[in-house]
Amino acid sequence: MIRRREFVAGLGGAAAWPALAGAQQRERMRHIGVLLPAAADDPVFQTRYGAFLQGLGQLGWMIGQNMLIDTRWTTTNAAEIRRLATELAGLAPDVIMAYGTTSLAPLLQVTRIVPIVFTAAGDPVGAGFVESLARPGGNATGFMAFEWSISGKWIELLKRLAPGVTRAAVLRDTTLSSGASQFAVIQAVAPSLKVEVRPINVLDAGQIEHDVAAFANLPNGGLIATGSALVRGHRDLIIALAARHKLPAIYFERVFVDAGGLISYGTNYIDQFRLVHRFHETHHMWRIHIFRHGF
Repeated sequence: MIRRREFVAGLGGAAAWPALAGAQQRERMRHIGVLLPAAADDPVFQTRYGAFLQGLGQLGWMIGQNMLIDTRWTTTNAAEIRRLATELAGLAPDVIMAYGTTSLAPLLQVTRIVPIVFTAAGDPVGAGFVESLARPGGNATGFMAFEWSISGKWIELLKRLAPGVTRAAVLRDTTLSSGASQFAVIQAVAPSLKVEVRPINVLDAGQIEHDVAAFANLPNGGLIATGSALVRGHRDLIIALAARHKLPAIYFERVFVDAGGLISYGTNYIDQFRLVHRFHETHHMWRIHIFRHGF
């Protein structure tokens, strides 16, 4: 019979935090590391970070009373993320919480001992972070950014919103394995909707602007922004280009809509941050979870 035990203040596993509150919590101060690919004043990540603290607080974990948190804000600069990942792992915290592939990858390069719980990882199996979704193994577990079927939903919803669309530009990050996977699903669904898709690789602002403008020279176009920190980093530019070229657009997360984009369909990242401490153990192996929201 398979035994499952919910980790209260989970963020770790058998070797990390005790599963019970009360007296066990007071045995010693617990130390959490947090690595986030955003600026410290980023309002989106401030909200998500607040949800993380709220989830811990509901279980009785309070900063300065029974836990300490070392947070590193990195933006999306790869070299800076690697430096701060090394610095954070060197502190040997009880557990590290990381956001997305850009934070998780460098952390796993510097430690295979410190437990890591991640949110919003695009393709943890394909990237080699875990062995499988059901039995991740190693020292990392957490939440996927989305399952691949969501990628097909983006083009379906775009066609439903704008039936005249016969061409779709797909913004993707080719440095991530999930970038190719997302595009492959969109490409597979497109013929049934009579939509031709064209990938646009997200490299830098100038390249994005040039390629979207070239795509928009022909009529009946639409735009799909797939999931990655790099695509999110160009959020304002992408929204502005969609408006300038009159391209109906769908985005992978709600922050684009909050900034003026048309529609999004994807994962509820605030829930991931709030619930990141709740994981299940099955024969000492963790599971990967996903939370989804609609429009």
